[in-house]
Amino acid sequence: MDWILKIYTYLCGPKNTSGKICLLATTLKNAKKIMNYLFTSESVSEGHPDKVADQISDAILDEFLRQDRHAKVACETFCSTGLVIVGGEVRSDDAYVDIQEVVRGVIARIGYNKAEYMFDSNSCGVLSAIHEQSMDINRGVVRENPEDQGAGDQGMMFGYACRETEDYMPLPLALSHLTLRTLADIRREGKLMTYLRPDAKAQFTIEYDGQTRKPLRIHTIVLSTQHDEFAADEVMHAKITEDVRNILIPRVMSQLPASTASLFDGNFILHVNPTGKFVIGGPAGDTGLTGRKIIVDTYGGRGAHGGGAFSGKDPSKVDRSAAYAARYIAKNLVAAGVADELLVQISYAIGVAKPVSIYANSYGTAHNGISDSEIAAKIGQLFDLRPAAIIRKFGLENPIYGPTAAYGHMGRKPYCAPVQVRRDGQTVTREVQFFGWELLDAVPAVRSAFTL
Repeated sequence: MDWILKIYTYLCGPKNTSGKICLLATTLKNAKKIMNYLFTSESVSEGHPDKVADQISDAILDEFLRQDRHAKVACETFCSTGLVIVGGEVRSDDAYVDIQEVVRGVIARIGYNKAEYMFDSNSCGVLSAIHEQSMDINRGVVRENPEDQGAGDQGMMFGYACRETEDYMPLPLALSHLTLRTLADIRREGKLMTYLRPDAKAQFTIEYDGQTRKPLRIHTIVLSTQHDEFAADEVMHAKITEDVRNILIPRVMSQLPASTASLFDGNFILHVNPTGKFVIGGPAGDTGLTGRKIIVDTYGGRGAHGGGAFSGKDPSKVDRSAAYAARYIAKNLVAAGVADELLVQISYAIGVAKPVSIYANSYGTAHNGISDSEIAAKIGQLFDLRPAAIIRKFGLENPIYGPTAAYGHMGRKPYCAPVQVRRDGQTVTREVQFFGWELLDAVPAVRSAFTL
């Protein structure tokens, strides 16, 4: 930006009397002063009606995959006051899933177990409208050679990573997820904030340095949490606000690295239940639908989104599996030092195995003079992005999807756990990888390919 100062000195020196030219030069000079900016992301709890629907859809998917790893499932859920409707398409040779049992189990686990919630695991109606998958779709994804499996649909999928958190996620979304997971822990413990009910939303606004694009401080926190009716409206609102400030936020901060916790400088704006009361919530307060929280599921509005939802879809649907692969690529490239921030797009045609295109955007943060087009070309060389290869890489034919359906599909801690499955007619226990797309096992290969 030194050229701006040189122009300003030349145009506005003592020999220049033109006011218009001087005004232009002053404007150019002020352009150097880049303003700070605010960015906001939100999350919703497991008791939010849309997340209730997502969790039901993924629980049904898991039960099909538990019995038949080749099952094709596209399951949608609608929930409202005292009612759940499950619909969609399924193809399986030998799996049988008790839809009623699965639905009621999910609702009970979330915590909707009282009649006063007007949505109760024991008494809500459950209707199933699941039917067989179209043969026209099936012929595109089932091939004689499994490696030739085509994409389950056309479309574009995005993956994103940045250096704002240890998990390479945008900070506003990471804090929103953490706050709601912590609130759910407090609710389940039953010792503090005993009035809590399952439905809740959190939103963080963060101030960023306009030049470095790094977080400077927490600007605003918005928290809406469903609660029992335990006092007069004003008394309830004051009590919940006090508990959020003195119980919830300190517990959230205690789980953060010191550098992130320091962003809570005490001067943030706090809005708790801004309407003053939140007793009626969950599916009794708002209808829930599968796939309506796709920004919460991904990057909180950062990067980009292809529009396809995840929950209830088996991995032949590249809306889900390729979005996981794109996140894996972006995270490993950022962790390897290719760039400080990276967006990866992959696109497919239905029934075609190889991607139609690969795109990368490093937002000007790439290192060693690497161009975005070079990054995209290297991605195509390093990673096998055929659906069958993605499924095999991350073990996506296993029943691993329930945990993804609340608090984000991305930025989670990968882990292995024993899972009972039926394979070749036998029920066996296998160690299964969860959130495998969050592993950093490609970093050495990436560094070698980019000579870092």
